[in-house]
Amino acid sequence: MATVALCALTGGKVFSKRLCLQGSLFKSCRLVSTMFKASDMQIELSKQPKEKPDATKLVFGKSFSDHMLTIQWSLEKGWEKPQIKPFQNLSIHPACSALHYSVELFEGLKAYRCVDKKIRMFRPMLNMERFHRGALRACLPSFDTAELLACIQKLIEVDQEWVPHSTTASLYIRPTFIGMEPSLGVTRSNYAMIFVIIGPVGPYFATGSFNPVSLLADPRFVRSWKGGVGDNKMGGNYGPTIYVQNEAARDGCQQVLWLYGDNHEVTEVGTMNFFVFWKDKNGEEELVTPPLDGLILPGVTRHSLLDLARKWGEFKVSERKITMGELMTALKENQILEVFGSGTACVVCPVSRILYHGQNHHIPTMENGPKLAKRFLKELTDIQYGRTPSDWMHLVV
Repeated sequence: MATVALCALTGGKVFSKRLCLQGSLFKSCRLVSTMFKASDMQIELSKQPKEKPDATKLVFGKSFSDHMLTIQWSLEKGWEKPQIKPFQNLSIHPACSALHYSVELFEGLKAYRCVDKKIRMFRPMLNMERFHRGALRACLPSFDTAELLACIQKLIEVDQEWVPHSTTASLYIRPTFIGMEPSLGVTRSNYAMIFVIIGPVGPYFATGSFNPVSLLADPRFVRSWKGGVGDNKMGGNYGPTIYVQNEAARDGCQQVLWLYGDNHEVTEVGTMNFFVFWKDKNGEEELVTPPLDGLILPGVTRHSLLDLARKWGEFKVSERKITMGELMTALKENQILEVFGSGTACVVCPVSRILYHGQNHHIPTMENGPKLAKRFLKELTDIQYGRTPSDWMHLVV
């Protein structure tokens, strides 16, 4: 009973409790005595610190700090002490389950150097909770989300000079959880590791921080499906999309608008959540985004935009299904005001064109300001860089 209670507390979902009760996974939901603690952190500092890149010339995901965090787990010993060590290559068995069967997941969040010179993370517990849910879905061991956040905070403290002294750049944080079972059997991993790497980043898209993108909407390609893991941040959801991204580029588009089902239901845009701001059939302004029904990732930025919009109370906010037919009809009848994506990497990204069934459809996002997308971007970045005080920000140092 103690194990079930632990999983329920750390996962926060009935789904997590059910996973813990499933036969072979039962042993991986460890007792509190085997949970790692940030207070046990072992630190080895790098003797060869690297030169830090120019904050104005950063390319997303290409620069990494001097140190990394690793936490090892085994079924026999449970969690080992967390370690901060010099950034280095991993040593893994060639039969490692993460390599062969994608027993792995990751997260993406950011830390900012705020206007008061303090470093803060943006709503990090939402990422930790999502990371934990994904771990249980991948049959990886449970962990204490608050302790992992404390470990990440310590890593940022050690490498705090890698947080850009800029209000247009930030520190990207990439926690990763891999199964390390040294066997070709398709089974639960008896060995696993969490590791976290961090690095300074600029705009995600080559077009810049707030330039519109074009989308390929092709129903031949499906990102996720009901009963799958589309709502988890697993690597297996992303690798297969590269082919479709190349198809989009060949057709002159920058991103993919992912569709699902015979009615071409809109789900996500690239690696972002999807939003439409339009006037409904009654002429009332409405912000619409697809629901959390298992097909899409529950994005932290998505969550935040919905929170802001509902706080403002100026227009209707809906989480419901949107079909391409509905989108095309609204476009034809001049109901659409703005279309944009949201995500940790890009924050808010406007959409100006959709290629669907061989026809280009212009989206009047930029002609309409875009007032809402720009407002969202300003509100969020003001919070993230400390210009607007908010309890969404978690103080690091």
